[in-house]
Amino acid sequence: MIDKSKLPIVRGQYKFDSKVTNWFDLDGRAEVLFKPKDLQDLSNFLKNIDPKIKIQVIGAGSNVIISDQGISGILIKLSSDFAKIIHDDLSITIGGASLCQTVAQYCKNYGLGGLEFLSGIPGTIGGAIAMNAGCYGSEISSTLIKAKAVDIEGNCLEINNSDFGFFYRGNNLAKKYIFIEGIFKINLTDKFLVSEKINQLQIQREASQPIRAKTGGSTFKNPPQKKAWELIDAVGFRGKKLGDAQFSSKHCNFLINTGKAKSEDLLNLGNEARKQIHEEFGIDLEWEIKELK
Repeated sequence: MIDKSKLPIVRGQYKFDSKVTNWFDLDGRAEVLFKPKDLQDLSNFLKNIDPKIKIQVIGAGSNVIISDQGISGILIKLSSDFAKIIHDDLSITIGGASLCQTVAQYCKNYGLGGLEFLSGIPGTIGGAIAMNAGCYGSEISSTLIKAKAVDIEGNCLEINNSDFGFFYRGNNLAKKYIFIEGIFKINLTDKFLVSEKINQLQIQREASQPIRAKTGGSTFKNPPQKKAWELIDAVGFRGKKLGDAQFSSKHCNFLINTGKAKSEDLLNLGNEARKQIHEEFGIDLEWEIKELK
């Protein structure tokens, strides 16, 4: 239990026993939710918080399962001050709290090519950098020039793409830093062309994914030379339910909440599929979605 009187003085906002917005619509609560007002506020908080207190970060709540028992320690959610977007002829600077789909719309409005794939990612830029998010053949590592980050001690630094050690759905630095800004390559082009590409991706996404359902997005990472959904399908888990948790019939690498699912239902159903896949194919399917507890 955190002693509220010992929390650093901030200009942002603390919320206690706070419901955490998430795409699965789970009921888990955060012991303390902190929204820093700006970079200085975040930095000062990290410099002064008791290092023994567990700190985690959440973006849009799209790629997480919030524990029914709640999230202990402090959960940081970047405020709107971290959601600014500006661009020039060669690059676009995007705040870590900016929604990927908002960035795609911005690019459509200004005729900026190269980031259309962000329209298919349900999260924030900070989270997308942390997990090297991608879809339809593109990913963050192929477009990021550099990022601004804050470490656990409140120090701010810039990190070049080549220093991340990017790999499929991750990088070597994600556990060490909070990514507050990214600078990405763009190419100036016709607004119609950007709009057309985004529209095509949206049609493809609508046709193949349960985007109207309560889901955290892609559930498992694709193993080498395999598709996670094919393995889930092969062991008979397409459409399978546990309580109100279900593998989508539309795309079975998506877990969905069909009503009042519990986090343990989602986790247990996912782990049942993983166990079956390991037994039948000798493949260890890795969670892409992260549990916050």
